[in-house]
This record gives sequence, C-alpha cells and structure tokens, in this order.
Amino acid sequence: MDKNNIKLIAMDLDGTLTQHKQQLDIAHKDALDALSKKYKLLMVGAGQARRIFDQMGKYPIDIIGNYGLQYAVYNEKKQDIDIVRDEIFEIKKDDIENKVNFFREKYNFKEYRGENVEYHPSGCVTFPILGTKALPEDKLSFDPDRKKRRLIYDEVKEAFSDYNVFVGGSSSFDMSPKPYNKYYALSLYCKENNIPHSSVVYIGDDYGYGGNDESVYNSDFNYLTIDNYEDFPKIIKDLLG
Repeated sequence: MDKNNIKLIAMDLDGTLTQHKQQLDIAHKDALDALSKKYKLLMVGAGQARRIFDQMGKYPIDIIGNYGLQYAVYNEKKQDIDIVRDEIFEIKKDDIENKVNFFREKYNFKEYRGENVEYHPSGCVTFPILGTKALPEDKLSFDPDRKKRRLIYDEVKEAFSDYNVFVGGSSSFDMSPKPYNKYYALSLYCKENNIPHSSVVYIGDDYGYGGNDESVYNSDFNYLTIDNYEDFPKIIKDLLG
C-alpha cells in the first residue's frame, strides 16, 4: 500500500468504530477527525444510513447504507445527511418463508420468539434463527464463534440464490438483493467519484468466512483488519504518519 496514493478511507461501523449498536465515543471521534484532515472518509454500512448517522452522533461523513441500496451525503449547511439514493427491492415473502421453514425443520430451529423472518424496507432480509424478539442473552450464547452457521452457510447461500448471504451478528443470516454487497457498493462509489481502487483503504472487522466485509477483504482494495474496535486509534496511526 502506497500511503501517498491514498485518497479515501472507507470503513465499517459496528465492531470497527463502535461496540455493536453503541454510540461513537470521544476517542474514536478524535481518530476520525485526525483522518479527515488527510483523507476523504466514507462509512460503508449494512443498516440504514439514518441509523448509522444517528449512532455516530451526527458525525459529518458520507454514508453508504443497506449494502449500497442507500447513499447519503453530509450537508454541512444543514448539519444533516441528504439521502441521494434509496433503492427498494420487492420481496417474495412466501418464497422466503418456505425456505426459512425448511431450514428450521431440517436443523431443529423450530423454537423462536417473535417473527419467523425480518423484512427490511429496502428489500434486505434477516433470517433470525432465534426469532425477531429473542432475548439478548440467548442470541449472544447461541453461536458466538459462528461455527454453527458456517456449517450450513453454503447450503443457505444456495437456497437464497437471489441474495448475497452473510453470517450476521450472533444468531442470524442477513441477506441483501444481488448484486448489492459492500464490495459492489464501494466499487460503485469509486466509479461515480473517479477514485481508483488502489487509492482506497477499507477498515473492517467482519472479514471472515461469511462476514459482510469479506467481499472487500478478498478484493483489490487495500484492507486493514481490526478485531477489537478499541484498537481503531492504534490501527490508523500509520495512515496519519
């Protein structure tokens, strides 16, 4: 990686800049401020841009949301984001329900709390193995190392062939309509802004098999891995030098 050639720092949020769904803290805000003096910053998220912006305490940053289905630009005058792209895909719910029920029956995932499937307005889908209203402690203990879900990951991917499938959180599979994933979203951003891939550094924690950062990790983008969000200020030091 040639630091002199880097123009854009793109990054994930949960697990990279914050603890899962927690607010951006002062140390990480200061780290972003330092990076912003040298580089353009971009958030590349799995969730909606507005949720990401609020979680970051309205930090001034452009945001790719919903794996690229949504794109928001920070408006300095309003100190808010403007949604400039918001794609919505139709969901064939009967087909999704049938496939989810197949896996529940086959792998004895029949007990769950809340809804069988979570449908997102964008067209993204979550298969919550423990249900949409599972207790936090049950979710955390179900599959913390992701081994259970990775055993059936290829089978789930094949069944949901219209989607990019990810091993999400600690107890679910997350799905985005093809071709949308973080690599596709970041590549589209670079094309629209005339930025070569070699001028981008991506920072993310979910780079393992089935992770939603894996598509970027296994690509031609420069990638900095992070396994503990608290290490972010240390990981970026070389970029600031």
